Order: sequence, then structure tokens, then C-alpha cells
Amino acid sequence: MDLPQLLLVGLVLLLGVVGVLIPGVPGTWLVWAGLLWWALHVRTATAWSLLVAATALLLVVQVVKWLLPPRRVRGLGITSRMVAFAGTGAVLGFVLVPVVGAVPGFVGGIYLCEWLRLGTHGEAWASVRAVMRAVGTSVLVELFACLLVVGAWVGAVVAQ
Repeated sequence: MDLPQLLLVGLVLLLGVVGVLIPGVPGTWLVWAGLLWWALHVRTATAWSLLVAATALLLVVQVVKWLLPPRRVRGLGITSRMVAFAGTGAVLGFVLVPVVGAVPGFVGGIYLCEWLRLGTHGEAWASVRAVMRAVGTSVLVELFACLLVVGAWVGAVVAQ
């Protein structure tokens, strides 16, 4: 696979990860489609193994999301700014502390956004707890799985 096409696959994967944070965008399926595109062009055992493993993981994540109890989101003050902070925190955490850093980065991003908005630690932490109870868990599960798939893809591309 040539470099421009590899960069396009990476862009699709990145759009999928960002899409997880935006309601209505099929982020998980964009990540899977980007990985499928790469596997169809590379055609190595590593590519097919990664595609099969990612497919299984992403399907399990969809079931887990469906099983998580729905919560009310109205009145929590979830804004696009908070989503941007949470997503940026998760990606930075994933890069700084590979794999496990996504979770504290996600929560830290929400906390930072709320601390800047509300001004005190207590109010910000109470808001973080409310947001995580309402939507954070399902978004975090999906985001973490997509970051794992993208991280595995980057590892496979670098190892080639």
C-alpha cells in the first residue's frame, strides 16, 4: 500500500475515533471500514488477523453498549466543548500512557472543562460524576475499543 492511501486509511480511522464522540456519527463503523480497506489492500496474515480481532471486539462493544442502562442526559450541561475536552483528554492519555491512559484522560478532560466552567473542585467533580453516570460509560467503552483498534493498526503498519 502506498503512502497516500495509507494516510487516507489513517484519516478514516481518525474520523472514526472522533465520530465516537459525536452523537449520530457511526464512529465505530468508520474505524472498522478503514481497517477493512487496509486489510483488503495489504492482504497479509497480520492484516486479516487484525481485522478479525477488531471485528470481534467492535461487535462485543456494540452489545455491551446496548446492555448498559440508559440514563437521562437532559439538564447535565453536556456541551460540544465538553465533548472536545473529553476526546482530547482520551487521545492524549492514550498516547502518553499507551492503552490505559485513555480512561483517566477522558475523565480528566471532562473535569478540566467543568472546572474551567464552574470554578471549584467540588462542583466540577460532582458534574463529572453525573456526566459519567449518564453517558460517559458507554462513550468511554466505545472510544477505548476504537483507540485499541487504531493503536493495533499503527503497530501493524510500523512493524511492516
